[in-house]
Amino acid sequence: MLKGIPSNVSSALLKALADMGHGDTIVIADHFYPAATMGAGGIVIDAKGNGTLDMLRSILQLIPLDVEYEEYPVKLMKPDPGFEEKLKERPALWDAVRETVAACEPQAGVGFVTRTEFYEHARRAYITLSASEEQPYGCVILQKGVR
Repeated sequence: MLKGIPSNVSSALLKALADMGHGDTIVIADHFYPAATMGAGGIVIDAKGNGTLDMLRSILQLIPLDVEYEEYPVKLMKPDPGFEEKLKERPALWDAVRETVAACEPQAGVGFVTRTEFYEHARRAYITLSASEEQPYGCVILQKGVR
């Protein structure tokens, strides 16, 4: 047993986080994301029963973000151009992610990438964490730092 490790961080996730190097990325995938397909080149870990925000909070207790080299070490998925109108309102999760990141890693920028760009980045992720988030566009990419 270890002390101080959030209960929603499995041993597989803890090991994968420890094995990540500077610049490696982790995708926190929502319930609808094709984690097995998109994460085929890396490590796919099940975190069902946990939302994006819960996993984000736990992960940010354990790893630094790449604030030295990356303007936006946290990337949120947004609709592709022409599909913005499908969102009836701005997802509340986006603001909650910004607030969580600001509280844990005040120097870290939070940016947006389109769904297509997100999928391109996600294919190169070291870890794809399959969560149960059901809010629209509830996927996040984190880039690990060095401090």
